[in-house]
Amino acid sequence: MVEGPSLIAQAIDAGWEVIAQYVAPHGEPVGSSGTIHHLGPNVIERVASTTTPQPVLAEVAMRDLPVPERPSFVVVVDQLSDPGNAGTIIRCAEAAGAEAVLLTPGSVDVYNPKVVRASAGSLFRVPLATMTWAQIGMLGAATTATSSHHGEVYTDVDLTVPVAIVLGNEAHGLSPDAAVQRWVTIPQQGQAESLNVAMAGAVLLFEVARQRRRR
Repeated sequence: MVEGPSLIAQAIDAGWEVIAQYVAPHGEPVGSSGTIHHLGPNVIERVASTTTPQPVLAEVAMRDLPVPERPSFVVVVDQLSDPGNAGTIIRCAEAAGAEAVLLTPGSVDVYNPKVVRASAGSLFRVPLATMTWAQIGMLGAATTATSSHHGEVYTDVDLTVPVAIVLGNEAHGLSPDAAVQRWVTIPQQGQAESLNVAMAGAVLLFEVARQRRRR
């Protein structure tokens, strides 16, 4: 389910099939895609997942975008549980030029409405796939994970090689079977124990982009 005219328009522009649109009395459908249902007063407030919903919702068919066989830059999220973090990481991945976001089994559903909203439309353009660590290893990218207490400083590591930036679960970090080849750390000041996973991901993803622009 996609909420709001902006996200619906992005889904249509990216080639996703809109099955139906549900329009509140004060709203307008986005073009003519899908079957248009005009709702009565206060109906959309009862069915939407937000407290103050947008005036139009759309039912959109799920679609798989292909992941490159030998990618140069991907993001791996390992059993991530918070949909807001997942959507933010997908959004940052597109902005930084990542070719795909890969989720290990047990991660949040990428079609959760909160993930869709937090991705700000990037979900419709970035290839997403669920993969085991064995499958991730076959891609040939150097798996590089962040730690708050060990590893090289992230700006000192060569991120221009084929790389998979690995981000772990919010509470427990990476699973024991995570196949990490390199560890990096983001230097911090003050007494904060660590960065939020989406914030740490953004720092690392844009460092990949910075190094590749300089190259």
